[in-house]
Amino acid sequence: MRHFALALLSALLLALAGCAVTPGMTRDEVLASWGRPTAELERGGVHRLQYSRQPMGQSVVMVDLDADGRVVQAQEVMDPRHFYQIDTSGNTTQADILWAFGPPAKVDGVMAWKGDIWSYRWRDVEDMWFWVYFDPAGVVRRTQQGQDVPVFPMFR
Repeated sequence: MRHFALALLSALLLALAGCAVTPGMTRDEVLASWGRPTAELERGGVHRLQYSRQPMGQSVVMVDLDADGRVVQAQEVMDPRHFYQIDTSGNTTQADILWAFGPPAKVDGVMAWKGDIWSYRWRDVEDMWFWVYFDPAGVVRRTQQGQDVPVFPMFR
């Protein structure tokens, strides 16, 4: 079954390769290829198209456009390289996380933590979660990642 899933994923990636977003493309070319983004944001002179597959998907692709509406970069952000860039010293806010990763798959809370916990699905070798812990003021204080363990009902 695992080999079948890997073969299917490989075929899907090959099919999407023809739809790759490359630097220099216009906004209209991106929209024609990828469709309407899940969100569009402006920050520091950058116009960002967010293509999120959250809450059930495991991918978030950010397409950054320059002032002329041309692609500067397009990148998958659900990966450890991007997770490790989050500053947990008290300088990163919910707005910063929305800019970097888009809306979470879900917002959780637990008794042992006084703020919100944003949960993102992503895929490494297996299905994973990435959590961002905010204090009550909406500032990032910690992050964590872990395996997505499915819960199956018990049969008798």
